[in-house]
Amino acid sequence: MSKYPYRQDREELKALLQQFNNLKTGKPNSFIEEDSFERIIDYYDEDDQLNLALEAAEYGIVQYPYSAMLLIKKADILLSLKQYKEALHILDEAELLDNKDTNLYILKTDAYLALDMQQKAAEILEAAIDDFDGEEKLDLLFELSDVYDDYENFDKVFDCLKMILELEPNNEEALYKICFWTDFTGRNEEGIRLHQKIIEDYPYNELAWFNLAAAYQGLKLYEKSIDAYQYAIAIDEKFDYAYRNMGDAYIRLRRYKEAAEVLEKVLELARPEDVIYEAIGHCYDKMKNYALARFNYKKASHLNSDDSHLNYKIACTYMNEANWEMAIKKLEIAMQVHRLQPEYNLAMGQCYMQLGKLEDAISCFGNVVRVRPKNITGWTELLKCLFAADMLEEANEYASFAFEQTDGKPIFLFYKSAILYALGKSKEALLNLETGMNRNPKLVKKFIEINPALLQVQQVVDVIARFKKRKSL
Repeated sequence: MSKYPYRQDREELKALLQQFNNLKTGKPNSFIEEDSFERIIDYYDEDDQLNLALEAAEYGIVQYPYSAMLLIKKADILLSLKQYKEALHILDEAELLDNKDTNLYILKTDAYLALDMQQKAAEILEAAIDDFDGEEKLDLLFELSDVYDDYENFDKVFDCLKMILELEPNNEEALYKICFWTDFTGRNEEGIRLHQKIIEDYPYNELAWFNLAAAYQGLKLYEKSIDAYQYAIAIDEKFDYAYRNMGDAYIRLRRYKEAAEVLEKVLELARPEDVIYEAIGHCYDKMKNYALARFNYKKASHLNSDDSHLNYKIACTYMNEANWEMAIKKLEIAMQVHRLQPEYNLAMGQCYMQLGKLEDAISCFGNVVRVRPKNITGWTELLKCLFAADMLEEANEYASFAFEQTDGKPIFLFYKSAILYALGKSKEALLNLETGMNRNPKLVKKFIEINPALLQVQQVVDVIARFKKRKSL
């Protein structure tokens, strides 16, 4: 064996290329073996000299007219040159000589896909699959799954991957792919049965456990999914995606402490991501640990400074601590990117309300209802703000407009009633109150919240008492 095999290969290839040049120029002693033509074609192909690769294939076919391998090589080059119909013609010739080469069917498939004939591509593979076994059959099934994906027959993609796993349960590529397609097609029950069978035979296959867990998660069986993820992690303690998905399952179950713990494990095992920090922040938010929530939201924001929503979430943690000034600063950053975003304007308006800056608050709430005229919260906040600012005529007008824009939500009958009482229009106010009580008496608490002094009005007390009595009968 040569001490320098790479150098030897290079010298051999150099000699072959010289032989090929001799052949083209008609020099003597230029006979080339069939497999040597294959090396020459591959060299030019890899060097992106497609015309020379095609020329080598044609010379080779002249010397070896019954070589299916050289015909297939030529067809492959023709495909690269986008000569699809010519490639198909060559492949038909190759098939007559040798129909047991999977490359023949894969290249035909590529040609038909390039010609936008997906159904024909699928038919070629479907007809060929039964003639092959082992790795060759798996290769054709993978190719067929890609064809089905190309013309959006997604259930068939799942079927192909399922067949592969029935033939070779530990096939990693199929296990990785079928996880996505199980979720995408919603065939979670089949996914569960398939992976349970794999686990019976191969109990230490962490990907099968992961896929089983993901299928349970797709059916919202979060407890079962967590159990399966824990098996996957027991087999591979560095399986970061299992921790990630388990964190989501814990969040769905509102088990925020466990969710934060497993998501923090993801940060130990994998490159930090903004979505993981954001999810951890969400967990601490729900646990009312606003300082830790804010810490993680800020980490997420450093990784993704273009996401204005993270600054909004940071602002919300300050609002939960009644730190209105800091909340406003973060909301201002968020609104530099999305000035009219309703959520941001709603939060900003609430901050200004707390600080007694009613004009600024009204402006923000006005942005909310302009962008989302059917948003009930935007209208209620605007009306409360107008009432607090003693802008009663405007409040009365907007209460009517809110009622129209929200398709007659009864909450605005109560707001209108409270505003009319403040305007001294007690008859009209009472009429709106009674109509509101007929529609949804539970909303009377909103009526009282806007002006608790209304409980001192005898007419109001009588109406509320009458409905309470009616409810008790």
